[in-house]
Amino acid sequence: MEAEPEPLSTISSILLEASVPDYPFLIGALAIISFLIICSALFSASENAFFSLSPGDLSSLREEDNSRTRTAVALITEPDGPLAAKQLLATILIMNNFINIAIIILASLGMEVVWEILLYFYQIGPGDVLKFIVEVGLITFLLVLFGEVIPKIYATQNNLTLVRLMAKPLQYCKIVLRPIIYLLTNTTTFFDRYVRRSTDSVSLEELNQAIEIASEDDNIEEKNILKGLVNFGNISVKQIMRPRVDVSALDITLSASDLFQQVTEWGYSRVPIFRETFDNIEGILYIKDLIPLIHSEEEIPWQNLIRQPFFVPENKKIDDLLEEFQEKHIHMAIVVDEYGGSSGIVTMEDVLEEIFGEMVDEFDEDEIIYSKLDEYTYIFEGKVLLTDLIKVFELRGDFFDPIKGDADTLGGLVMEISQNIPGRGDEVTAEGFRFIVESADKRRIKRVKVIREQEEVEPENEN
Repeated sequence: MEAEPEPLSTISSILLEASVPDYPFLIGALAIISFLIICSALFSASENAFFSLSPGDLSSLREEDNSRTRTAVALITEPDGPLAAKQLLATILIMNNFINIAIIILASLGMEVVWEILLYFYQIGPGDVLKFIVEVGLITFLLVLFGEVIPKIYATQNNLTLVRLMAKPLQYCKIVLRPIIYLLTNTTTFFDRYVRRSTDSVSLEELNQAIEIASEDDNIEEKNILKGLVNFGNISVKQIMRPRVDVSALDITLSASDLFQQVTEWGYSRVPIFRETFDNIEGILYIKDLIPLIHSEEEIPWQNLIRQPFFVPENKKIDDLLEEFQEKHIHMAIVVDEYGGSSGIVTMEDVLEEIFGEMVDEFDEDEIIYSKLDEYTYIFEGKVLLTDLIKVFELRGDFFDPIKGDADTLGGLVMEISQNIPGRGDEVTAEGFRFIVESADKRRIKRVKVIREQEEVEPENEN
């Protein structure tokens, strides 16, 4: 009988089948992984660095005026703020994902060589669970720690240094990845609009009613602020602007002495400058720009100090206007009508007052916009806005909508009801109110007596 061969142990069988480890590949993989982790750390840190820049940091970068800082400022401001931010964020995230995927692939291949070394020298064969824990858990932990957490902590304290360092690489990456970035930004914009439409299911009237019910015993000022926030996006510039007849503006041909006299008398910080008529606005004069020239004995070419005007249409919503004011760092805009003529001006203060109510500073004089004769009788100027009239009588925001037409002022409402320009003593009645013209000329109504009939009109808080 033939002798039976001696059985080999499992470890001996594995040892015979094991191949010689590929050391050059392992060394190369470790070198590439180290480089990629550094790249991942830089891109992760740049995200925190760029998006934590304050207005003061941006000013510092602009003042340096070199190629790196110019590139950094362009990355976060061009073509415009929101779009630039989306494109920059997309660039950083795409590069980070590509790098992390490469690290994981190389790490998995490198670990296979490590298992071969353990098997070749120590006859240790790892199980599937151990492989999963090491290749997924350990690698992910190291990647998050050295590629995300530590770099972002460092970036919060050294954002300007990282911005200067990463400006050029991010610009090159943005150029290379432009098609992918374009696809991502447009996709997110589409979904953002869809989500906004789908979530806008509560009407303004329902929100106003909810505020009334929820805040019956609360402070009236808090209630008005909440209502201002709710209706903020539904108010147009035309409703809050100062009409052209009430705007103080200066002709561009005015002499310097007359200019100083006039601006001193008015006390405004900004004044529109026009040529010949108010429809032809040349710009806005900031009074602070005149301060260095006050004691000049020569004739001052103050026209060189005029700043570019900002024009907005009458139908623009004030929430969009406020955003543009913030982006452009301005406080005044010229309102134009559909024919291109100047309707008036609107300021940052006008916009904020729609939320917080009338704001009075130390330079404002108390202005009486109406006189109260008795509990039901008031005298208003014809130019008073219907929104102010509604506040005085505590009416619903849409109380005069069925009868006001295109009117925004009390005088316009009276002319809309009578369908002409009433004379002194003429009277019209509508919606439980009697409007008696106290003063008028051939062009407009100057003063109106408003008598409220208590039986037919109830205040909003009793509704």
